[in-house]
Amino acid sequence: MARIKIELPANFTFSTTIPVRITDVNYGGHVGNDSILSMLHEARMRFLKHLGYSELSLEGVSLIMADVAIEFKAELFYGEEVIASVAATEFSKVGFELYYKLEKEVEGARKLVATAKTGMICFNYDTRKVAAVPALAAEKLQA
Repeated sequence: MARIKIELPANFTFSTTIPVRITDVNYGGHVGNDSILSMLHEARMRFLKHLGYSELSLEGVSLIMADVAIEFKAELFYGEEVIASVAATEFSKVGFELYYKLEKEVEGARKLVATAKTGMICFNYDTRKVAAVPALAAEKLQA
């Protein structure tokens, strides 16, 4: 079976730390895949907020996640912290890719926990139609 392979960009423009909560842990005793997706959402919201945006307010348009791919690399456990890095790349007329690198500290070094990519599409909720990526937003997202 073919596996997802995510090629991360060389540079990440934003990083944040997210604690692992007890509610993130599944019956296997580690963080569940659904919680990893939630951590991506949290990292994306913090990335956008850092730039003065939100998913509903990006220079006059909103964002919709069109797709997601996650490559799991290591377990996470309750009490650990995730270092989530985010980069925006591959801009098109109506969207772009967000790449995520999730890591944790182990004995003073970073260990890769997961890589991910979300396809983000600009959307106008008033007209219920796809919208162009605002030039200023593209510039700020890539800075």
